[in-house]
Amino acid sequence: MPSHFPTNPTSTPTPNSDDPTSSSDNPNTARSPKTTPSEMWNYLWIPFLISLSKELSLAKAQSPILLPSQLGVGPSDSSSTRCTALDPKLNYRPVIGILSHPGDGASGRLSNASTASYIAASYVKFVEAAGARVIPLIYNEPPDVLFQKLNLVNGVLFTGGWAKSGLYYDIVERIFQKIIEKNDAGDHFPLYATCLGFELLTMIISKNKKILESFSAENMASTLQFTENTIIEGTVFQRFPPDLLKKLSTDCIVMQNHHYGISPERLQENPNLSSFFKILTTSTDKDNKVYVSTVHAYSYPVTAFQWHPEKNAFEWASPMIPHSEDAIQVTQHVANFLVSEARKSLNRPPVRNVLDNLIYNYSPTFCGKAGQWRSHESKSVCAFLCHPTGVLSGVVCKALAQLLFRIGTFSCAIFPIIFQLCKCFTFEASSGLTER
Repeated sequence: MPSHFPTNPTSTPTPNSDDPTSSSDNPNTARSPKTTPSEMWNYLWIPFLISLSKELSLAKAQSPILLPSQLGVGPSDSSSTRCTALDPKLNYRPVIGILSHPGDGASGRLSNASTASYIAASYVKFVEAAGARVIPLIYNEPPDVLFQKLNLVNGVLFTGGWAKSGLYYDIVERIFQKIIEKNDAGDHFPLYATCLGFELLTMIISKNKKILESFSAENMASTLQFTENTIIEGTVFQRFPPDLLKKLSTDCIVMQNHHYGISPERLQENPNLSSFFKILTTSTDKDNKVYVSTVHAYSYPVTAFQWHPEKNAFEWASPMIPHSEDAIQVTQHVANFLVSEARKSLNRPPVRNVLDNLIYNYSPTFCGKAGQWRSHESKSVCAFLCHPTGVLSGVVCKALAQLLFRIGTFSCAIFPIIFQLCKCFTFEASSGLTER
């Protein structure tokens, strides 16, 4: 094999002109190969490029962050104060309706009334953190009142919980049908369903109340594994930074808290479910059983989570809830997507009607320092919210609530009476760890 390096002339024998083998006419004569400049470059360009790349990377890392004015970007007139015009098609004052859940949210410590319902404060904060307001949709109020409120919002959130039958199931089904009708009529009306909300949608869409499977995923953080060839454009994950998407698959930065769910195989086997939802992610429970953890509707702005995006930033009852910076980013990105979808809604209800029904018309109930995770450490406070449509006026109900606060826990004995008069429902300010 010929060498591509220069030959040392001192080691090369001088050809003998009398030797026939040294004749230039002899085709078998071995010649010393010569290295051309192009051949030399073949051995130098790779190290050169590597060195150049390192230098450029180092220079980029050390370069300061320049402002637009320093880059020559922006209006030519530095004194200009004009802002980019907002998109007139978007609603920049969106409202999300959150459906209340049966119970008092505190295992009966606040109220044992069968008509009580609550919304965990973490869901309200979750929505507000992304720039929307909340109207509570009280599941057991008169249907005409509930659906009037539904016409005041730009999207709906179904929370976690335990109720899978009776009136609550029926109301979830009716609201879901209304949401589909709104979208079919041309209004972009999003729905988020978390944990129980996802399970209820699974039962409703499949038309099978026994389709759910048992899983051991209570009080645990997990990863999200994206399904093969998943396209995230147009989904909740579309604006996640690439590094955060990667960490979702490697780090336990989402919170699971459920006993039921559905496996990918069972979802795909049901034609109603498989034609409505595409599976985005799966997760694994404590027994290494795989379940569907995130889905997105093919034709509607409907996203469902088996996990709890709201807990990372706003709940502290369990030590298993992840609170790392990455986990908080997950909460924020998921909330941002819901509200960004709600801004596309065409619904523009009268301002006064919205203001009269916002959750700011109610007072939160403190459920204890430790929430429900360690109930023996909790200090329950007998407080509740009064619905303005009750027998007594909202002003009177609020005055009664303040009076009960001052009297203390002994006043809890008369809670059922006040509840019936005011049609009150409790609103949890410090949520715990029941499956919801």
